[in-house]
Amino acid sequence: MPRHLLLASMILLATGWLAGCAGPHYLQPAPKRTVAVPVTGQGQAVTVTAEDSRDEAVIGTRSGSAMSTAVIIVDPATLEPRLQAEAERAVQEMGFSPTRETAPNRPSLTLTLAHLGYERGDSPPLVGSARLEAVLVAEARNDGTTYTGTYTSRRTQSYAVRPDQETNLEMIQGLLSDGLDRAFKDPELGRLLAR
Repeated sequence: MPRHLLLASMILLATGWLAGCAGPHYLQPAPKRTVAVPVTGQGQAVTVTAEDSRDEAVIGTRSGSAMSTAVIIVDPATLEPRLQAEAERAVQEMGFSPTRETAPNRPSLTLTLAHLGYERGDSPPLVGSARLEAVLVAEARNDGTTYTGTYTSRRTQSYAVRPDQETNLEMIQGLLSDGLDRAFKDPELGRLLAR
């Protein structure tokens, strides 16, 4: 390869890398549960609530440095309604009638996103990696009894070029979808709601 083409390629690559690292990534994941749920209900009403209890929208930085401006942001106000919709869909497919209204003695299910993190992983030289983690907590209550399940999803992604916004969105969305799958395939949730 001629020397000037090699130099131009290196400058272009460096510029793209710097541009990709400079600004924040605002992600709007729309996670979807993909596994079948245990059917235990017979049309009973269940109060369903989804919450994003994280203290802040920033889940990490693409460089792994706490001082970096290349932050990754997932806004709780945007994510919470999407978790709500998935929780209601799961409860309906379990055979119950989901509602957002509360009532005395009505069974309830609360789904909480307790943690969502994006950190720099351990990787060999010249290869980067991102370590992602999500923690969902599901709490079913019925007739004075409570069942709480904690579901943790982890993913480590290696890369030669730092992930762009679309790739980060796909990774976070997949991570949250896996968490929803883990939560709603837990048969104990449906058993307690159906008591």
